[in-house]
Amino acid sequence: MRPWRSGPSDRRGYHHGNLKEALIEAARRFIAERGIGGFTLVDAARLVGVSPAALYRHFRGREALLEEVAERGFAELAGRLARALRGPGTPLERFTRMGEAYLTFAEEEPGYYAAIFEARPAPPEGCPPQITRDRDAFGLLVEALRSTFPDGFPGVDPRFVALEVWALSHGIATLSAAGRLPAGPGLPTKYDLLRAGVLALVHGARPTRAS
Repeated sequence: MRPWRSGPSDRRGYHHGNLKEALIEAARRFIAERGIGGFTLVDAARLVGVSPAALYRHFRGREALLEEVAERGFAELAGRLARALRGPGTPLERFTRMGEAYLTFAEEEPGYYAAIFEARPAPPEGCPPQITRDRDAFGLLVEALRSTFPDGFPGVDPRFVALEVWALSHGIATLSAAGRLPAGPGLPTKYDLLRAGVLALVHGARPTRAS
């Protein structure tokens, strides 16, 4: 594996007062290439051409930098989901495209994606871990589900269905990134699997029989 080396553009960004942004980008690149375990503050400092001590002007340590990368990733993911929700087509088509946008994000932004599920922010008092940061993306998913099925799901909280759709999307994205999804003639793509799974979940939560 080729070692990371700082380049002129990295150092130029630092000298213009953009050290924080340069460090966030360096961390994202390291995580994408090496995974969470391969990311260190020393590597990030070396990439942008500063001493490790300079990092502490902006971050308390590795976890603080990782959390900032995760926050940026969530903002990007929420933006993609929102654009899918505003796109053309029927409500069900737009809802399904949100899942497809999720899979595309995981493929195109592995650094952000890994950081999202590794970082552990300190939540406000009384708020369970992860809920604060997840609220925007999850809220969009619940909103889309409710607009797609305004009559709701008899006896089922829409948030439960949204969590199942999120779990499905995350599972497919994780298997795909690990190369664990079978591929070949006649086999579905990850997007085919996502679409079929979403339809099964949402229609399964809307039983036609009386109970």
